[in-house]
Amino acid sequence: MANPKVVVIGGGIAGSYIAKSLQFHSNLTLIDPKEYLEIPWASLRGMVEPGFAERSLIQHKDYLTGSRLIVSNAVDIRESEVLTSEGRLIPYDYLVIATGHGDPLPKTRADRLKQYQAENEKIKAAQSILIVGGGPTGVELAGEIAVDFPEKKMTLVHNGYRLLEFLGPKASKKTLDWLTSRRVEVKLEQTVNLEGVAEEGSKVYKTSAGEIIRADCLFLCTGKPLASSWLKNTILGDSLDDNGSLVVDGNLRVKGRKNIFAVGDITNIKEMKQGHLAKKQASAAAKNLKLVMNGGSESKMVAYKVSSTTKAIVSLGRHDAVAQLHLTTMIGLVPGLLKSKDLYVGKTRKELDVDSFLLH
Repeated sequence: MANPKVVVIGGGIAGSYIAKSLQFHSNLTLIDPKEYLEIPWASLRGMVEPGFAERSLIQHKDYLTGSRLIVSNAVDIRESEVLTSEGRLIPYDYLVIATGHGDPLPKTRADRLKQYQAENEKIKAAQSILIVGGGPTGVELAGEIAVDFPEKKMTLVHNGYRLLEFLGPKASKKTLDWLTSRRVEVKLEQTVNLEGVAEEGSKVYKTSAGEIIRADCLFLCTGKPLASSWLKNTILGDSLDDNGSLVVDGNLRVKGRKNIFAVGDITNIKEMKQGHLAKKQASAAAKNLKLVMNGGSESKMVAYKVSSTTKAIVSLGRHDAVAQLHLTTMIGLVPGLLKSKDLYVGKTRKELDVDSFLLH
């Protein structure tokens, strides 16, 4: 097929990487509701240091030099075209769904930078801070604030019986000890009643155990829903599982579809939803797309190898991190050197080849 039309829906890590990889091999269109890629694991640092976000928000057009960007929401998928919210029909020969988790972000990079500035001012002005959620987002945010603003009184409430439940108990314990040593009060197996909190200026929160927490500002760090509900009434409605994930085969094609692939958090692949795995999926799907677009045999497609180990690094402020690796769990400066210093922002920019296109 001469210059096949490829449409990628979703400009997070998985979508951006696959679009970058395919842009000179096809007539490629990226559909994303925002003009930029936000490096998600770097976003919490941007709240304590807004200048950091300057490098972690990358305009799509800075790495997609050979393709078309449509800043819009996709609202329907048909047999050979995608409908956007303004009513535009975008034809495709091959389609990639990479919508990940629902996280309504502003359309322009400038507006997102303003949000970071506002979050930063909120943290600076507060004397006491409440964080709800003890997964990686809540823990990393608590770590960032504890290191940059050690004078703030911080409380972290988590409904689980330990922090970072996706990691082993050893990593959870080390993380709890680290936070406690930085004067973060951690309350486990409790939830916070957030009804009626919408009124601004509510400073008093009640937990499920009846405890009262006073806080000048609140950060909700609980899981975000998958951005897949819009798929229910499309031709892919039957390909969703009960959790709203898209069911894919071993080659990352959507079940029952030869020319539609899915990558990243939206898939039903049983592995942790992490940026480096989203990149790995994007790389495998890109290889398969290049193969079939060039008329190669489907039998030569690469099978995606599911990551069986829960290898993860959770950063704790600027210098420390907790790392669960194949054989060991460690905390402190050594794993911190791997991730915490610049949160892989330089590496991601390099992989997307952003800086070579920009004039310094």
